[in-house]
Amino acid sequence: MAEKASQTITIAATPEHVWAIACDFERYPEWAKDVKDVIVRGRDSADRPDEVEYRASALGRSTHYTLSYDYSQAPSALAWHMLRGDIMRTIDGAYHFSAAANGGTEVRYDLTIDLVVPLPGFVKRRAEVRILNTVRELKARAEA
Repeated sequence: MAEKASQTITIAATPEHVWAIACDFERYPEWAKDVKDVIVRGRDSADRPDEVEYRASALGRSTHYTLSYDYSQAPSALAWHMLRGDIMRTIDGAYHFSAAANGGTEVRYDLTIDLVVPLPGFVKRRAEVRILNTVRELKARAEA
């Protein structure tokens, strides 16, 4: 069964700046602790990465997965779904960006993930915390 998680955070940076960081996939290893390698496999007609392969640490091992990105709601949302993965059946998610009252950006990070092998509840919760850490790492990068 797929697990869902969501987190909202306010970032002291403009929506345009946060959007630019979120879409710069090749630099994720610089700020997203669990992302080890990124390869852009395809681009859309506007030359934006739309198929991106990742190698990341997950549950004590290295995992590979390829995501397809959807820019149809840009710049208010960046959505993705998994094309291929080794330990996941599904990874669907989105960043939702909106202007915050203080001139910053409110970001909601939604994620649905379904692993090939079922895990005990405590392991799933630990994994969820690590995954949701990505939005805090995005905040740190944007505010640096």
